[in-house]
Amino acid sequence: MYLSVNQLSTLMSILSEETVENQTLEYLVSQLHQYFKREDNFKVGCTLLMLIQHSDFLLNQTQKFAAIILCYELYRNEPIASNPLAPVFMHLLHKKVGKNEYVGDLPVLTMPVKIFLSNLIMSQNSKELLRKSAKQVLTARSDPSKPVVNTATILNTIKDRRKNLPRTAKSSLPVIIPDPQKTETKEGAKQVLEMLISGPKSYVSHNFKPEMMRLVPPLYVSKDEIAWISKDSRTSHVIMYDKTMCVSTSAATEARELMTKALKTPLTLQQQQHLLAELVNDPKLVYHIGLTPCKLPDLVENNPLIAIEVLLKLMQSHSITDYFSVLVNMEMSLHSMEVVNRLTTTVELPTEFVHLYISNCIVACETIKDQYMQNRLVRLVCVFLQSLIRNKIINVQELFIEVQAFCIDFIQIREASALFRLLKQLETGDTCSIGNIAAAAGITPSTIAAAAKDKDKEKIVPKEK
Repeated sequence: MYLSVNQLSTLMSILSEETVENQTLEYLVSQLHQYFKREDNFKVGCTLLMLIQHSDFLLNQTQKFAAIILCYELYRNEPIASNPLAPVFMHLLHKKVGKNEYVGDLPVLTMPVKIFLSNLIMSQNSKELLRKSAKQVLTARSDPSKPVVNTATILNTIKDRRKNLPRTAKSSLPVIIPDPQKTETKEGAKQVLEMLISGPKSYVSHNFKPEMMRLVPPLYVSKDEIAWISKDSRTSHVIMYDKTMCVSTSAATEARELMTKALKTPLTLQQQQHLLAELVNDPKLVYHIGLTPCKLPDLVENNPLIAIEVLLKLMQSHSITDYFSVLVNMEMSLHSMEVVNRLTTTVELPTEFVHLYISNCIVACETIKDQYMQNRLVRLVCVFLQSLIRNKIINVQELFIEVQAFCIDFIQIREASALFRLLKQLETGDTCSIGNIAAAAGITPSTIAAAAKDKDKEKIVPKEK
């Protein structure tokens, strides 16, 4: 229950010296209802009460009086007896000089102000009273013919309501104590006010309350209870340690431990099967194993099969777009291609993600310096693209120029040459020989990993002269 910094700034602008002295109370009330909603009334009321109690923030009596009127206007349409700030008004009307003075106490009002406030509370039509400014009310002379309105009935109602409250609720001290030296500047006071009122550590409604002290109950020691307190020398007691204490055996804990390990190193076949089985048994477990989009590249590189299954189970998640963005922008590798290819053949991925990944693969092939690694990656990319084309996952016409330029740059590589011929066949509309071209290039329904099966034996293909 606290005001935001913007709300506090708006409230203080309404209570500024210039506004309070030059505008009527009716104008201040209209500004209050314009900028604050009904559900903010209690927060605003607590803040106004704190400003009234401490002179460090409201510099003059005119501002304090205006804040009192705004407190009343927050619950104007409700009976005064049910008004949560009603005790404040009763205290202001009946407080006298030199009585019950303490830190953070409410100010003592002059007689004209008390008469105005009591008339405002008891009057059915308050518009006429609010047409005056706060300065006019404070400077008015006391008229003996207009005494303070009798509020005894309201006071008795409030007292009856407070009888049911515990004594601790009625005995408390504010946690905010004013600085007697008042050395703060106007800007400094504004910063202190924001720290006290705004933010999760708001001190507006906090109070020091007395601690409820209770007697400690005596220990009940019987013949068979708490034997270790008075150990019998005739019996032997052995301390037993429960090794299973604080050790969780839940599936979620085991899955989190395996996922943490999967992000750092490849899992064994048995560990992979166990983690996948847990994910199948509990579809919601994937949200509690500690995987985030930023950790996905580590999982892809160390355990691509786990990454595939996890992404498939996250397809209905609101954050799946974040996972796709990380996947298509990560460094190109055999494992990342394997994951993307498997996903494209299992579910329908957004077209823009697939196109972005293809573009990133082409850029990676063009920028790599090592010729051996470049040839190897080009072969992988070509096999990957032919797989996408063969399965009709992408519309090659949308990437025709970019892929054709890529094939021409690496035409000396067999897979790039085969991909180029396939593009030409698609361009001319002759699809009868596409299968033969794919077979001639060594394209089979196996995974893309087959293209790098003999990567250690691969030799650099010399360029044609």
